[in-house]
Amino acid sequence: MVTKGIVLGHKISSKGIEVDKAKVEVIEKLPPPINVKGIRSFLGHAGFYRRFIK
Repeated sequence: MVTKGIVLGHKISSKGIEVDKAKVEVIEKLPPPINVKGIRSFLGHAGFYRRFIK
């Protein structure tokens, strides 16, 4: 039986669901958006991880 794993960028374990630290680093290193496409891209990333944003 699998006790933990990563599914769709989320770490699943007996402690519950956590965000993968590698994904956090990628979002932190995103360049500031300079146009509408960049803003939409950032909002898409933020929306996907919204339950983990404090």
